[in-house]
Amino acid sequence: MAQKQSFQIKEIANRLENKNPGFWLAKSTSKVFFPEEIHENFIRLETNSFWYYHRNELILEALRQFPPPQPFFDIGGGNGIVSMALQEAGIEVILVEPSCVGARNAFERGINTVICSTLEDAGFHSNTFPSVGLFDVVEHIESDNEFLLHINQLLQKGGLLYITVPAYSFLWSIEDEYTGHFRRYTIRKLKRLLNQVGFHIQYSTYFFTPLPLPIFLFRSLPSRLGVRRIKENQTCREHKINQKIIFKPLNWVFEKEIAFVRKQRKIPFGGSCLIIAEKI
Repeated sequence: MAQKQSFQIKEIANRLENKNPGFWLAKSTSKVFFPEEIHENFIRLETNSFWYYHRNELILEALRQFPPPQPFFDIGGGNGIVSMALQEAGIEVILVEPSCVGARNAFERGINTVICSTLEDAGFHSNTFPSVGLFDVVEHIESDNEFLLHINQLLQKGGLLYITVPAYSFLWSIEDEYTGHFRRYTIRKLKRLLNQVGFHIQYSTYFFTPLPLPIFLFRSLPSRLGVRRIKENQTCREHKINQKIIFKPLNWVFEKEIAFVRKQRKIPFGGSCLIIAEKI
């Protein structure tokens, strides 16, 4: 992995207070448009979810191929499922999460440095972030253009941005509405957006190749017909690893996807997008 840079949180932000060793809180907080209960619901399924497991593995492989300057800022990192995987891989991670519930869960999970704040409330200085991860975050932002421009301003010149987002508008379902999504993306759309705000694309690919068809049949189509309802137990069942029925057949495909990323090849379609971009 890339070299680590030595700096203190108080040197890059002027509106944060250190409440506990490793836990920082904004002096004033803005309203967050994300249901707090989702963090509590999701922390129960993240550990046993094939979706979170594979996304972590694919992100880790992407970071091996395109090493991030450190520390790595996991923006909107939620309960810390990605940050924990990166930290265990030896990457210095700073998790930034505006939800008090998510930030607390991440800190209790063992993330060494957690900032409970929005980017604006923290008062981060421009050109200070070596690298940033936005893992299924941008779809929650109403003005994605303004948000990504702000991320560009926070990154150091040559800093790297790693993004995952849900793919394809035709896969929209009631789950997107429940989790506060404004949109789904294509690689082309996200590339164009990143280019507009000052990024150069280093790598892009789809992943979760097996998922578009079942998402469409069992989520999108029933949602359009008005017969799909959000049920926590059902969502947990859809995410849970079943060694015989779900994980083993999918694992072969997922290993192929990771091999594609390892060779820096592109996967032509899938349920999610991954893009790595450099600030120019």
